[in-house]
Amino acid sequence: MTETSPKTVAKKSPRRAAAAHSTSPAPAVTPVVAPASTRSAPTPVAKPWRERTRVLVLQGGGALGSYQAGVCEGLSRQAMDPSWVAGVSIGAINAALIAGNPPERRGEQMRLFWEQISSGYFFSPLGADATFGRSFVNQLSAAYISAFGAPGFFKPRVLGPMWAAPETAGALSIYDTTPLRATLEHFVDFDRINGCETRLSVGAVDIETGNNILFDNTKMKIGPEHIMASGALPPGFPPVWIDGRAYWDGGLVSNTPLEFVLNDEVREDLLIFQVDLFNARGPMPRNLIEADEREKDIRFSSRTRLNTDANLKIHRIKRALQRLIDSLPPGHGDEDDLEMLRDAAQENAVAVVQLVYRKRAYEGGSKDYEFSRQTMVEHWAGGLADVEHCFAHADALFASAPRTGVAVIDPGLHD
Repeated sequence: MTETSPKTVAKKSPRRAAAAHSTSPAPAVTPVVAPASTRSAPTPVAKPWRERTRVLVLQGGGALGSYQAGVCEGLSRQAMDPSWVAGVSIGAINAALIAGNPPERRGEQMRLFWEQISSGYFFSPLGADATFGRSFVNQLSAAYISAFGAPGFFKPRVLGPMWAAPETAGALSIYDTTPLRATLEHFVDFDRINGCETRLSVGAVDIETGNNILFDNTKMKIGPEHIMASGALPPGFPPVWIDGRAYWDGGLVSNTPLEFVLNDEVREDLLIFQVDLFNARGPMPRNLIEADEREKDIRFSSRTRLNTDANLKIHRIKRALQRLIDSLPPGHGDEDDLEMLRDAAQENAVAVVQLVYRKRAYEGGSKDYEFSRQTMVEHWAGGLADVEHCFAHADALFASAPRTGVAVIDPGLHD
């Protein structure tokens, strides 16, 4: 694997692009907060939002993942580095880069990783604002990546799957992801990950059972194979075998590990930054290319909405159960049963801040595998600018959040 020096190929740094991005007028702040019911029992005092356990939840989305890197840089600037990172697919790779490096080196290592995998396609349009011209160049870039792969990430198989022996990795995929393993070993300190200074959870799918599996460094030793399994999207990438089981990309079942985070931690108050790369909302498509893109947005974002809505319902049920227990006269009901119900009704305060990548007019259905340098820089700058916008209005956003249960907050940065 040949690495290209980022200094020789970078045309524009994400920091400078972020500065340009953030000069546009700030849109109106429109917090979206989940409804909260009242309860008869005394309301527990939630921790101030800056003092809560911070969790970063990263969705899958291929080349769009550099937006997540910008979000990570923005959180670091705000001294809001997460203590727990959970990711799927490209989100798992970014999560490993975060958990596998000390806070002072995360930004540099993420930048080098993204500069390496976006170093294979150099051509940029002369007029970046020309929608048609930029769209055409992006399609060329995506076609180039499809034909030749992304440096340090994946490469096409020489003979293709038709000529490979059955049941081998070559027969089950178009690309070889061996370069990714070497890249992960170069940029990620797995000893640090397994030291559990930062919790890491990544999602994959067991091919034979179809069940979603979470690899977590507090429960097992994590290696490059676990990160690769989370991003093994068929039929492009081969399955990854771990302890005799074969795994595919976790996004096949759920493109976000938010549900795992909410179910696993029910005692500590949480501040969750959920970074979504596919927007559930979008205009009516006008042609087949836009229809392909819109379909992909809906497909990959639907699980996020489903998980969020389901957990809001669970927390409302917990409140109702706690009110019912509190209303029982002393001596009524079996104490063992009541103790079990009290434990089930225990509720922490959770604020989910949704940072959603919002596409540009020139992007199409290939946006998740268009790894050109210019596009990477723009995505990174967008993530950084969205975090800066969020924290500029943070006090107003969190003031309207309920003191218990789950509050879903959208900073309201619109196109």
